Amino acid sequence: MKLVFAGTPEVAVPALDALIASDRHEVAAVVTRPDAPSGRGRRLVASPVAQRAEEEGIEILRPARPRDEAFLTRLREIAPDCCPVVAYGALLPRVALDIPANGWVNLHFSLLPAWRGAAPVQHAVIAGDETTGAATFLIEEGLDSGPVYGVITEDVRPTDTSGDLLTRLAFAGAGLLAATMDGIEDGTLKAVRQPTEGISLAPKLTVEDARVDWAAPALRVDRVVRGCTPAPGAWTVFRGERLKLIQLRPTPDRTDLAPGEPAVGKNAVHVGTGSYAVELLWVQPQGKKPMRAADWARGVRIAPGERLGAAEGAADVR
Repeated sequence: MKLVFAGTPEVAVPALDALIASDRHEVAAVVTRPDAPSGRGRRLVASPVAQRAEEEGIEILRPARPRDEAFLTRLREIAPDCCPVVAYGALLPRVALDIPANGWVNLHFSLLPAWRGAAPVQHAVIAGDETTGAATFLIEEGLDSGPVYGVITEDVRPTDTSGDLLTRLAFAGAGLLAATMDGIEDGTLKAVRQPTEGISLAPKLTVEDARVDWAAPALRVDRVVRGCTPAPGAWTVFRGERLKLIQLRPTPDRTDLAPGEPAVGKNAVHVGTGSYAVELLWVQPQGKKPMRAADWARGVRIAPGERLGAAEGAADVR
């Protein structure tokens, strides 16, 4: 088939590579988000998908909006048989959906109908799911509600961050998307309607969603930190400044600390939660580079009664 691939971030590149490598299909063009400012100089930088397409000499379409007439006209001229999609980042209007003969087929990183939305992997980790996966489905105007072509499953490991899990799903899902294109092309694959039960939503996480509640149980704190890593980044407050929490681990044998109460040892920093404590491993103070939590604690010299997550100037005087 003649394909127009739509995607933007790094996680979409493995799927693009799989389709480029296929001897059954031609990637005639890619659709990606416009170049965006990046770094301290705010220089415009092409998306990872655009950079990869440029390396292969593939035409790049960067519409500000997918309903722009110039984009729709060019898509009609290319006349793709199908448009595979991975994390494109914009809603597709009906007029665009109708152009390819076999529609737009999305690789979504969940086992639909679970976790429909922009952040399925993050929500799966935060919810404590033991198994997740990826699905290919025909895009329709509803939110990730179209009929499903195929699925793969992936275990969620106890120490997985959303970044770890998403990387594995990106590579495994690339094979699923390529196989889905094969099945559509030879007529052996038919999409099946999603169940009406088991629907859950995964909206984009906000910065406030990533704020750690120390009164929550340790397992919840651990899941929030892992689910929000690398983005939007879990955090707490210490002395009125934001402290990013990069890595921690639950320590069930430590039950003597109140929520948010730190205990600094020679080589370890523990913090109380609503159940047992967690050990901070890596943190990032505001305006500084990531560092080991023990090094951070030695530098700030935590005073008796100070708490993580407390309002500026607040202290525990148990």
